[in-house]
Amino acid sequence: MTDQQESSEGTVRHWRDDGVLTIELSNPGRRNALTWTMYEELFRLFGMINDDGQVRVVVLRGADGAFAAGTDIRQFLNFQTAEDGIEYERWMGRLVTTLLSVRVPVVGVVEGPAVGGGLMLAASCDVLVAADNARFGVPIARTLGNVVPPAVVLRLRERLGPARTMAMLLTSTLVDAEEAASAGFVHAVVPAEHLEETAGDVVGRIARGAPLTLAGIKEIDRRLGAVDTVGVAEDVLAACYGSEDFAEGVAAFVERREPQWKGR
Repeated sequence: MTDQQESSEGTVRHWRDDGVLTIELSNPGRRNALTWTMYEELFRLFGMINDDGQVRVVVLRGADGAFAAGTDIRQFLNFQTAEDGIEYERWMGRLVTTLLSVRVPVVGVVEGPAVGGGLMLAASCDVLVAADNARFGVPIARTLGNVVPPAVVLRLRERLGPARTMAMLLTSTLVDAEEAASAGFVHAVVPAEHLEETAGDVVGRIARGAPLTLAGIKEIDRRLGAVDTVGVAEDVLAACYGSEDFAEGVAAFVERREPQWKGR
């Protein structure tokens, strides 16, 4: 059975095959950049999984050769104050927490870009399988002039390592699939034409596991990584989202030009 949330602002499709629930991101022409509508549907889907005893594994993927190219920048055009940015990051933190709290294993299948909000989702999966053209990063120091919330930095430090995370964020460079695999961030890297086969094998292996064991491993991992990040850096978030530079970054991105940073 296939169900989906249709919207002119992007689509989140989902369907079930026995105990495997697949969630697919789709925003044609924008490399699956995530809109508010798509985030809201993801929040709804992640929240309902724990009440569905038939789901054994969740697969999170993107459509048409991309995972997700971050948050759709058009969404930021309506931001007026620093509080808009803080509320956005609070909401993103809750989305990460909800995904990490899903009781069954979540397998991310990544092809093409997984950047910004897309990287946030990928990093919150339990296992990642990637095509050799996958790229991971958060190039906001070069593009938007906002900042990464504590919950996401923490998850990246856990999965990529502190040094690689800082270098990636500060230099606005993208980590390729092989480097991500060498860091232990990605479980397997294969040519794009073999991605479906490899992902299917990984999902099948997980689905055949003992459900309580899998849920227990997930819960232990979640507890070990649990840190209360609420309020840790709201002053930092406010300084970036309330700045002239952030407004300039959004305008420059939409206008497809280089931003002119002022440091204020």
